[in-house]
Amino acid sequence: MQNKEIFNVFFREKPAMMLVHLKNSDMDVYASSLAKRIDCTYSHVVKILQEMEKASLINFEKTGRLKLLTLTKKGEEVAEKIDMIRLRL
Repeated sequence: MQNKEIFNVFFREKPAMMLVHLKNSDMDVYASSLAKRIDCTYSHVVKILQEMEKASLINFEKTGRLKLLTLTKKGEEVAEKIDMIRLRL
């Protein structure tokens, strides 16, 4: 089994990679750019992000018409652990 396949056994790929991308990004991240980055529809990304916000993993910061995405402290910890597991597999 390839690394990506075994990773997907334990984690849903898109939500996990959303957190990892937010953690590793050195630029501002918005839902639309995140959707392109993980090859997912904008509406699906927004739905997942809303669930992550409810779980206190991310924050939406409104800047004009756009909403900037940032990880909370809890979100950073979860993303770090997911990334570590992904890299070990």
